[in-house]
Amino acid sequence: MSLNKYSKAVTQDPTQPAAKAMLHAIGLTTKDLSKPFVGIASTGYEGNPCNMHLNDLSKNIKDGINKNELIGLIFNTIGVSDGISMGTQGMRYSLPSRDIIADSIETVVQAMAYDSLITVVGCDKNMPGALISMLRLNRPSILVYGGTIAPGCHKGKKLDVVSAFEAWGEKVSGKIDENEFSNIIKNACPGAGACGGMYTANTMSSAIEAMGMSLPYNSSNPATSSQKTKECDLVGKAIFNLINLDLKPLDIVTKESIKNAVRLITVLGGSTNAVLHMLAIAKSANINFTIDDFQKISEKTPFLADLKPSGKFLMEDLHDVGGVPAVMKYMLENNLLNGDCMTVTGKTIKENLEDVKSLDFNQNVIKPISEPIKDSGHIRILYGNIATKGSVAKITGKEGLKFSGKAIVFDSEQEANDGIKNGLVKKGNVVVIRYVGPKGGPGMPEMLKPTSAIMGCGLGKEVALITDGRFSGGTHGFVVGHICPEAQDGGNIALIKNNDNIIIDAITNSISLDILEEELTKRKNNWIKPELKFKNGILYKYCKNVSNASKGCVTDN
Repeated sequence: MSLNKYSKAVTQDPTQPAAKAMLHAIGLTTKDLSKPFVGIASTGYEGNPCNMHLNDLSKNIKDGINKNELIGLIFNTIGVSDGISMGTQGMRYSLPSRDIIADSIETVVQAMAYDSLITVVGCDKNMPGALISMLRLNRPSILVYGGTIAPGCHKGKKLDVVSAFEAWGEKVSGKIDENEFSNIIKNACPGAGACGGMYTANTMSSAIEAMGMSLPYNSSNPATSSQKTKECDLVGKAIFNLINLDLKPLDIVTKESIKNAVRLITVLGGSTNAVLHMLAIAKSANINFTIDDFQKISEKTPFLADLKPSGKFLMEDLHDVGGVPAVMKYMLENNLLNGDCMTVTGKTIKENLEDVKSLDFNQNVIKPISEPIKDSGHIRILYGNIATKGSVAKITGKEGLKFSGKAIVFDSEQEANDGIKNGLVKKGNVVVIRYVGPKGGPGMPEMLKPTSAIMGCGLGKEVALITDGRFSGGTHGFVVGHICPEAQDGGNIALIKNNDNIIIDAITNSISLDILEEELTKRKNNWIKPELKFKNGILYKYCKNVSNASKGCVTDN
């Protein structure tokens, strides 16, 4: 079998002399042109701690690849920092960046005839975007996550990026002064690495490791650790093995491996963004997996990890007790994982975990199944007259399982932030933030700023929040997002008025507007569809192509 089955179209074809000439120009020898080409897609850029170190990791990976009789060729794709853009108009571009990342990686690998692919990723949308491209291309591939940030520290308390958002809520409510606020901000993020809790970046990297598309320990090795450096050194040998075996992403990502990933997300208390991303990943792999599959898995899987945002610990703490492989080993021992699924090591999950030390419970990060934080999952799929096509709730059990309250309605995130700041949100309210969905936002921005402000104001257990937007993995509290149909499409969330009674029930998995059907019909008949907020550019194209949240917000329908 030819190991360079794609690159030989430009390196071995005598009718392609210009291609060979240009490859010689970048320093390749005649011998090099007979070797397989490995594209190394880096999402590295200087403007974000999650990504600031990825270009250096890519160079380390390239060195290892070249030592294994392969040719590593680095290229770059884009990224959007969710933490920096959060609460601004820039956040509209975050979810669309997932598709741009996938499209750009697919474009380069296809156009340049690379035989295999390594992706080096950091911030939230990098991971699913990279994996979607791998599945489309279906060439031997490995995903390398840049790792989690070290915790910050102030007055002996561990901090992370969400600490900064919640400090704003504490400041506007008068709990802390400007000096304390400034000190928290300065100390929250000490250097390179993705946000430290079980937020979206760590959720998706963990899920992808469980799916078998990254090397063991990839998701939990910290960004600046020696373990991350050693892991990068192993990539060259691993990708050569994959090319030799002709083992491809669609051989690894199956419905069973996706179920493994969702079970791990549930055990770890991962981000609701995982719902959007896993649906999009499944579609790219031509696997039938829906939001209702999340519900089925969640009902049968315990929530065990005391990780932020709802818990105490950070990803670095999980690393210290054995990392994601130790959790997966415990799941395998308790029939929560299918160990027969293949991985990028060329071995099954069960084989990869054979030498991993079993979890002991002389630690507080992961609870035993006999003493779960919650005996079923935190991600709940809710239906009702507010969400006839579904919605996604993040209910850890710490908020309670049912909430009934009077609506206070905002037609944008900025309106909501101002309302919270000015004390309009009171105990017992259900905050409604609408026209922030995939089309209405556009781009379905995350509502971390208002949810963090609610927490910082001390209303986390007294207020619920619902939206057709989405939430950061850093969000916690009684929240429901991804409401579908969204307001821009005339969904019933657009018809809610101030002081309407809203009932959210995570036992019956329902979300309802408590008004007569006749009144709802009357409001619908009087509703006027607003114009799209953009008339050109990437967000206009996104509005025209994006599917609804219950289908993963994909743009290649």
